[in-house]
Amino acid sequence: MPGLILLVLLAFPLLASAQLRIEIVDGVEGAMPIAVVPFAWDSDLPEPATGVAEIISANLARSGLFEPMAEAQMIEQPVRPPEVRFGTWRLLRVDHLVIGRVVDSPDGIGQEIEYHLLDVHSGRILLSQALSVSPGDLRFGAHRVSDAVYESLIGVPGAFATRMAYVVVSDIGGDDELFELVVADADGFNPQTVVRNTQPILSPAWSPDGRRLAYVSFATGRSNVIVQDLFTGQTEIVSSSRGINGAPAFSPDGQRLAVSLSQGGSPDVWLIDLSNGRRQQLTHHWSINTEPAWSPDGERIYFTSDRAGRPQVHVMDADGGNLQRVTFDGRYNAGVSIGLEERFLAVVHSEGDNDFRIAIFDRENERMRVLSDGRLDESPSFAPNGSMLLYAARENGRGVLAAVSADGRIRQRLVASEGDVREPAWSPMIR
Repeated sequence: MPGLILLVLLAFPLLASAQLRIEIVDGVEGAMPIAVVPFAWDSDLPEPATGVAEIISANLARSGLFEPMAEAQMIEQPVRPPEVRFGTWRLLRVDHLVIGRVVDSPDGIGQEIEYHLLDVHSGRILLSQALSVSPGDLRFGAHRVSDAVYESLIGVPGAFATRMAYVVVSDIGGDDELFELVVADADGFNPQTVVRNTQPILSPAWSPDGRRLAYVSFATGRSNVIVQDLFTGQTEIVSSSRGINGAPAFSPDGQRLAVSLSQGGSPDVWLIDLSNGRRQQLTHHWSINTEPAWSPDGERIYFTSDRAGRPQVHVMDADGGNLQRVTFDGRYNAGVSIGLEERFLAVVHSEGDNDFRIAIFDRENERMRVLSDGRLDESPSFAPNGSMLLYAARENGRGVLAAVSADGRIRQRLVASEGDVREPAWSPMIR
C-alpha cells in the first residue's frame, strides 16, 4: 500500500499553477512616502519584463506602510548616491529613496543587485549593499532587498522573501473535484503545484527550514500524514493509522511532528519522531484534541480541545504535562497560530452567532481582538515576522485568501483566477 500511495502522489510533478492577484483593501493613513527608482541594467543577461525596482515598490506598497512614488513622477533617476540631488526629492515630498543597479557577478555565473537606501531629509545613506543572486533568482533577490529596506525603516524583519502554501479546489465535472497543493511566493508569483489529486488535501504545514511540507492526503481513500521535500520531490508517509491522521505541525527544530490521531478512539495529540517513527501520546481524553501548534522555543504545544463543552485553545508542555486552558472569551476559539512572540495567538473566533472570524488573543492582558469581518473566515497563519496574518475567507461563493495586519489596519485580498483557495500556511524566513 505505501508504494501505491507514492505512485499516486508522484504522478504529478511540480507544475505551474494559477497566480494569485493581490488587492490592497485598506492601508495605513499617512503611509511613508518613498521612491524606488528603476535600477540600471548593467548585465549581459536579458533584462526581465518586471524590473527589480518594480518588485520592491510593489512589495512596500502591499505592506500598507509605504506609499511608493509612481515612476512617471520621478524627475530624475539616479543610480549611485553621488548622483542624488536631495533638494529635488525634498520638493517631491519623498522621505526615502532606493536606488541601484543590476550587474553580472564577478564569477560570471549569477548577478549582483547593488542597492542604496537614502534618507532624503538628512542626506544620509542608511543602507549600501550588494546582494548576489543565482541565475533565475532575480525576483527572490528583489524580495530580499525589500526585506532589508523594510527592516531598516520599520525596525522589524521583512517577510517578502517568504512563500505560502495553500490548497486550490476546482470542479472537474459532475460531482468530482480536483485538489491541488500549491506553493507560491509571498506576493502570489511563481505558483507551483506540489501535488494534485481528486481526493482531499488538507492542513499544509512548513518545516522550519522551509524545505519540507507536511500535509494530509486522502489519496488512498483515508487520511494519511505526508511529509514532502520540495527540492527533491521525495515523499514519506509518516502516519497512516486507523481512523484520523491529521493536523501536522513541525517542531521548531524540525525533528518531530505533532499530529492529531484517533487510533485510540477520540482524536488526541501525538508526537512523531521523524528520525525513527517513534510515537508519544500527549493527551488522553474522550474529547476532540486537535490542531497542535508549537511555541517558538519548542517547550509548549497549543491545541484545540472541546473538553470543556466547546472548542477552546489549551496549552501543555511538550511532554504532555502542565495542561491548561488558554481561551475563555467566546463560544468558539480554534485553529491557533502563534506570533513571533508567544504572547499573541491568532484563532478562529465566534461568539455563537454563526460568524467565524479571525481574532488575536493577547495572553498578557487576556484580551481578544477581532481582525476580520467575514462570516466563514478560517485557517489563520502568522507571517514569520508577526506583522501580518494570512487566512481563508469566502467571497461571492468562492474561497479566497486574505491578509490582515496584526493591528487590523492593513487588509489585502488574494484572489485566484479560478477555483476555491483555502488552507493557507505562511512559510518561515527563507534564506
